[in-house]
Amino acid sequence: MIVFAHNYVDLARNMQNRYLIFRDSSISYYRWGSGPRLLLSFHGYGESALSFSFLEDVLGNTFTILAIDLPFHGQTDWKEAPLTATTLLTIIDEIVARELVTSPSPKGWWLMGYSMGGRIALSLLEHTPERIERLMLLAPDGLVVNPWYWLATQTMPGRWLFKWTMYHPGWFFFVLRTGDKLRLVNPSVYKFVANYVDNKEIRSALYIRWTGLRLFKPRLAVIKDIIRSRQIPVQLLYGKFDRIIRVERGESFRKGIEPWCELTVIPAGHQLLKKDHIQALLSPFLAH
Repeated sequence: MIVFAHNYVDLARNMQNRYLIFRDSSISYYRWGSGPRLLLSFHGYGESALSFSFLEDVLGNTFTILAIDLPFHGQTDWKEAPLTATTLLTIIDEIVARELVTSPSPKGWWLMGYSMGGRIALSLLEHTPERIERLMLLAPDGLVVNPWYWLATQTMPGRWLFKWTMYHPGWFFFVLRTGDKLRLVNPSVYKFVANYVDNKEIRSALYIRWTGLRLFKPRLAVIKDIIRSRQIPVQLLYGKFDRIIRVERGESFRKGIEPWCELTVIPAGHQLLKKDHIQALLSPFLAH
């Protein structure tokens, strides 16, 4: 049974922070805008649904924007088993049914996923392609299977080693520093990884978040077949100076679906959800 509660937060932008009680969990989400079209947005690792709040000023008249705090992020209190695409779709359906109760059913969902949220959006496209009208991926995770991530989240020995390392990270730091000294690790990647492993609380969150969302494993060949057969427009946006998720991943994914997949590179790093990049973010909306 799903029950809704309300907590309206005035952040000078009429933001509506609402909560969905799902089983034993409390899921936080935001709604902005009142337009007839629906945009579902999924944030990156360590961020929250509030990352998309600035879109209201420019899209609020034409779109209703729904953004969910994913498990172990933002204000969501998740106490269930690892999240699956099927469970997420159930949650989304309930939210959409309530939020658009006085509006006509939208023609199709627009999905926007940033970084980790890109993997979520890809999985939703795979599981419910008939409901997706357009897909926008900003430096998306999920286009390449990282062998270390696979080992740490998809195998029992790997998850055990991952958890043990989060509590005893000494050996990992030694390997990381050695790789940095031998220039085997990109300095930006070294700084990024060290930042997430050097703090006990951050390490614990990393383990919980990675394992809690490990069942989102988009099958790229299947997804590309869906894009071709349904001719679903896809926008890929990358930062030229991004050393975390590089544009080469998008270029590889685009092969075979070029007529429906547009790739844009802007002078930015990994953080693309900024007002500074509003023109690039809006191009899919302006072109439609």
